[in-house]
Amino acid sequence: MEPSPWQHCAPEREHDLSPHGVRLRIHEWGDPEATPIVLSHGMFDHGRGFDAIAPLLAEHFRLVSVTSRGHGDSAWADAYLWPLDVVDLIGVLEWVGRPSHLLGHSRGGAMVTDAAIYAPECVRQLVNLDGFGPPPAGFEMPGPWNDDRSVPERFEAFLDKRRRPAEESVWRPRPLFEDLVERRSEQNPRLSKPWLRHFVGLGAREVEGGFVWKADPAAGRGFGPWRPDWVTLDWPLLKAPMLAIIGGEPDTWGPLPDSVLEERFKNLRSVERATIEGAGHFMHMEEPEATARVILDWLPR
Repeated sequence: MEPSPWQHCAPEREHDLSPHGVRLRIHEWGDPEATPIVLSHGMFDHGRGFDAIAPLLAEHFRLVSVTSRGHGDSAWADAYLWPLDVVDLIGVLEWVGRPSHLLGHSRGGAMVTDAAIYAPECVRQLVNLDGFGPPPAGFEMPGPWNDDRSVPERFEAFLDKRRRPAEESVWRPRPLFEDLVERRSEQNPRLSKPWLRHFVGLGAREVEGGFVWKADPAAGRGFGPWRPDWVTLDWPLLKAPMLAIIGGEPDTWGPLPDSVLEERFKNLRSVERATIEGAGHFMHMEEPEATARVILDWLPR
């Protein structure tokens, strides 16, 4: 595996934390005495996905990046329910010990929003990077695995998958590390191959027969087909102001149509919007400098 050009962005500190019985890997950048920002990544990503942007923010803040249960170097668990992930995140906020800003990407953006709703005393302001829920028709990945079944058919398949024994939750090894890079590139074609080799290298491990993801396959089984209006059900309870950031370029995972975003943002008390031009859903990886500037201009220190 070639040396990563992002190696100099590695965290300054890392440790494990078990706020609710499941070991979570924590990575930190910046002065431990500075105002904290707690970071939450997207589905099947990991806390090192912030490597490109964290050092830029760490010039002014203490960055605490959490790898969710069943992802990256955090422990696998018996259950992956949305409330458990949110409670894990609140446990990290309590461990930090002082009101923190929150920053989440995609699934992590939705998680930090819920954490701020249910633990307002722990939160100052929050930055949501394109984590505003799926489009009304749901997400569809490019390629032959597109799911064109009806919602009832998809829900039946979801329940059947949930019934599978835990021992079936294993990845089929890919012979070459580059196979995983190509697989991720198919899902995220805007991300450069050098970055993907760095990112995938931290989220995969070598086993007999090749390479597999570190993430627990069961962690990505999701919650089945659901109504998009459920996304904002509790948003009127959010007290912390939100900076809502999207990328200016459409890709596999976003952004949502502006009409959908505006309808969802009506449920927020205080929201400011920003767009990172020249970036897609993974703006903190594609355009870390531009994304950091927007965040630093908005967050109080």
